Amino acid sequence: MGGKIFVWLLTTVLLTTPSLGQAQSKIPRVGILFMGGRDQPHLESFKQGLREHGYNESKNIILEYRYAEGKYDRLLELANGFVRAKVDIIVTTSSYSAKVARKATKTIPIVITSGNPVQQGLAESFAKPGGNVTGLSVLLSDLSGKRVELLKEAFPNINRVAALWSSLSSEAVLGLKETQDAAQALALKLHPLNVQTRDDIEKAFAELPKINANALLVVLSPQVTLHSKTIVDLALRHHLPGMYPTRQFADEGGLMAYGPLIGDLYRRAATYVDKILKGARPADLPVEQPTKFELVINLKTAKQIGLTIPANVLARADRVIR
Repeated sequence: MGGKIFVWLLTTVLLTTPSLGQAQSKIPRVGILFMGGRDQPHLESFKQGLREHGYNESKNIILEYRYAEGKYDRLLELANGFVRAKVDIIVTTSSYSAKVARKATKTIPIVITSGNPVQQGLAESFAKPGGNVTGLSVLLSDLSGKRVELLKEAFPNINRVAALWSSLSSEAVLGLKETQDAAQALALKLHPLNVQTRDDIEKAFAELPKINANALLVVLSPQVTLHSKTIVDLALRHHLPGMYPTRQFADEGGLMAYGPLIGDLYRRAATYVDKILKGARPADLPVEQPTKFELVINLKTAKQIGLTIPANVLARADRVIR
């Protein structure tokens, strides 16, 4: 009789006690650290990438958002908040925020979707990052020369180009150097204008009549992306043909943009999240570089400022906004 009771008790315990895997299972939490505000044009691409890997927000993955609102001194506080919350992964959207996040933690995996993590000292190499940071490089500086060439090809008569850049971004420093080299090769006079804030941008445009700039080029950095709409609107007001670094600027009214598909990079960042959640170490996950680039031309803007895009340049556009 006692043996039967023991068997019954043991069976009851086994049936009512969760397995080890069940006891340890939990919904993963991913913290996303944004430099800007809540208007994030590429966030949906990241969520789409997660869905492609079987993750649905609030069902089997929790996404926690933190916005610095352009205030760089808030980033460390926000990153430390993720550490205290013990998130499983931190996703960052700029090299600057990735550096801050790594200052907050050397153990929580960090997935980056911008800049060049090797140049930034965030990874030992593209093939083997070696630390807790991996992700996708945007090749900010490597495309700057190509943008100068496209701008000159579209408007052969330009000779003085204003270049908006930010010294707060080390990638933008490299991008400016490449822009200067390309401008010199094409006999263009380049006028770099260092901007950090919206006020800086407005002051820079106020300077344009003094330097007789007849074209604008924007070197990609978080500082200019935060104020993309302001830059585009001011360029329109000054009737300046502009070359911009990402589609976002063209969608907002910029004349031309050339660069990687940022939305595609965000979507691919979800692959890193998936691999890390399944046990991969960021130290062993190679940093990817962009594989898709696009030239976007906004014909509505061209008409608005009274310019004609040459047929040979228009034919090369991957996307035309009419």
